[in-house]
Amino acid sequence: MWPYDYINPMIPYFEGAKQTAANVPQPEEHGDYTVEMFRTDFPQFYSTGDPQGPLLPEAMLQTFIDQANDSVLPSRWGSMWRYAAGLYVAHFAAMYLKTYSPSSDSASQVANGAAQVGAVKTATMGDTSIGYDNSAITAGTEKWGTWNATQYGAQLVTMARMVGMGGVYAI
Repeated sequence: MWPYDYINPMIPYFEGAKQTAANVPQPEEHGDYTVEMFRTDFPQFYSTGDPQGPLLPEAMLQTFIDQANDSVLPSRWGSMWRYAAGLYVAHFAAMYLKTYSPSSDSASQVANGAAQVGAVKTATMGDTSIGYDNSAITAGTEKWGTWNATQYGAQLVTMARMVGMGGVYAI
């Protein structure tokens, strides 16, 4: 169709459209969500007592913010970007805090703190017995990993579905 020495002038436009359609981030594309934004948007993760500061180690908080900036791209999320990036950080911060302990006495203590716990299904008073229903967590992780394990993750997944729909969301 084209002569062998001819270069189609539309190739750069096609490649650009292909990358955008494939949701491939452009080189150096990332968000600029900050600790200050997170503190403003999600104050529940900060202590109001003495000392004031994040309830999780600052290094972990920064790790989650860095991950959000790499994963939740402003070019894909538009006006929803800041809230989506905050939900991403809040989800991982909450997951981290579910297992957080300043120290542990044994490996089993660490393992018990990391156990999945669903909604209470049965409870008995005599000799104390509690049964949990993990089906919601298990079913939720089949498609969305641990995102259904926190309200922040569930909100982010709902928004991601809208972003992925391309402008139309029907219930």
